[in-house]
Amino acid sequence: MALGVLGIQTTFAGRAFGLRSPLFIGSELLLLLCILFVSRVVLPMLDRQDRGASGEEHVGGLLDSLAREGWQVIHDASFGRGDVDHIAIGPGGAFTVETKSHPGPIAVGRVHGALLRQAHAQRELLEAAVAMPVEPLIVYSRAWVDRPLARRKGVRVLPARMLLRYLRERERRLSAQEVEGAGRALRLALRAHEAQEAGAAPEGGDCAGRPRTLTGLVPPGPRALTGPVPPGPVPPGPRAPTGTGGSVMGRARNRRSRNRTPHA
Repeated sequence: MALGVLGIQTTFAGRAFGLRSPLFIGSELLLLLCILFVSRVVLPMLDRQDRGASGEEHVGGLLDSLAREGWQVIHDASFGRGDVDHIAIGPGGAFTVETKSHPGPIAVGRVHGALLRQAHAQRELLEAAVAMPVEPLIVYSRAWVDRPLARRKGVRVLPARMLLRYLRERERRLSAQEVEGAGRALRLALRAHEAQEAGAAPEGGDCAGRPRTLTGLVPPGPRALTGPVPPGPVPPGPRAPTGTGGSVMGRARNRRSRNRTPHA
């Protein structure tokens, strides 16, 4: 739209001031620079975003097929310190899946360190939520990988076409009850984070059962005593005057007796 308006203005400038006018030449140069910027920067960026979204959808569709086999699968999980594209928990264990849509080819030995650190950070977040070991995976949706299933610094790298086979052929580590429990703990942790971001605690407090304020957990402190007070010595206090003057009514009677004149 903006390029079309600029092109029309350039045409009018050429007709109004002549093709050799500095104004027309400047507008032509500006139009060429805008076209170059769009073709070299904007369009590739949009293309990467589209490829990234389509790659995540492709890998997510593959993982969804595992849900019918008893796997717990969650997409786009947010823990507040970064999002995890996919999480899969099944008989073979718990896995984080970071999806990349780079066209390749990919050399496992040259995977960038920042991507590896991101995968390990996702692993740590999931381990804290489900309290079990987690294996981080980097899955390329389109690229050819030179050494598929190889590990680099503790992170396994593989193409999407090998993902389901790898997960299904893992040695059985979790029972059906453990898989369901881990999925339940993960969903509870995600809901707690969403409630914390919204500024309210989930019903029943946080996942540990503690009440939550708008900014965090209520720090533990001494609880108030409930029930009857245990017997014990009463600490001494100021004593009231002896006799009837020890109460409000007694003091009033004393004043009346002092003001009363004796009858002769």
